[in-house]
Amino acid sequence: MSTGPLMPKATAVWLVENTALTFDQIADFCKLHPLEVKGIADGEVAAGIKGLDPTVNGQLTREEIARAEANAAYRLRLAPPKVKLPEVKRKKGPRYTPVSRRQDRPNAILWLLRNHPELKDAQIMRLVGTTKTTIQQIRDRTHWNAAHLTPMDPVTLGLCSQIDLDFEVARAAKDRPQVAPESDQTLLPAEVTTAPEEEVQPFGDTSRPRREEEEKLDVDSVFAKLKQLKRPDDEEDEEL
Repeated sequence: MSTGPLMPKATAVWLVENTALTFDQIADFCKLHPLEVKGIADGEVAAGIKGLDPTVNGQLTREEIARAEANAAYRLRLAPPKVKLPEVKRKKGPRYTPVSRRQDRPNAILWLLRNHPELKDAQIMRLVGTTKTTIQQIRDRTHWNAAHLTPMDPVTLGLCSQIDLDFEVARAAKDRPQVAPESDQTLLPAEVTTAPEEEVQPFGDTSRPRREEEEKLDVDSVFAKLKQLKRPDDEEDEEL
C-alpha cells in the first residue's frame, strides 16, 4: 500500500480547485473516501483549509496531472523524493512491561539475582524492564516490599522470553574470566591417601621383598633360640 501525500486534505482541496481530476482519482491519491472529496467540492468538508500545491513540494508533477486528466482510469503516483533522508534508528530503551505485570518485576529481579548472579545490572534491566536503583534495592534488601518478595521466573511471568534469558546468561558466562588450575600435579588415588602411613607406597609395590626378608629373619632367630634351649643330656648323647 502506497503512502499518501503530506497534508492530504489540503492537497485534495488544491486538486479539486485547480484540476479536472475525478473525485475517485483525488480520493485514491490523497487516501480519502470519494464522498469526502465530493464534500470538499461542495464546501461541506475541510472548510477553511487552504489548498496545498503538491507540485511545489515535489510530490506530484504537472505531467502526471495532465496524464490523469486525459484518462479517468489512470491513478496518480507520488513522485520519487529528490533527497533521501537517512533512516532514523530508534534507540533501544528499557523493555516495555504491561501494567498488569509491573507488580511482578521485583519478584523476577529477585529470582534472577539468586539463580543467575553472573548477570550484570544492564542485562537484568533489558530482560525485565526495570531500573538500576530497583535492582540495587532488592539486592540490599532495602526495597519497600522486600519482606514480601517471592522469587519467580520472569519467563513464567511473561516478562521476557526463554530465548532472551538464555542469550543473556550465555553472554554473561562468556564474559566471565576462566579460572586456570593452580598446578599440573594430579591427585593420588583414594586408596593411597586413605591408607595407614606404613602402607602408603607411592613409588610402587615393595611389600613382597620386605615380607620375605622379615620371614628369613624370623626363621633364623627361631633356630638360634632352639639351639640355646638344648638340654645338657642331648649334648652328652651326641658325644657318645
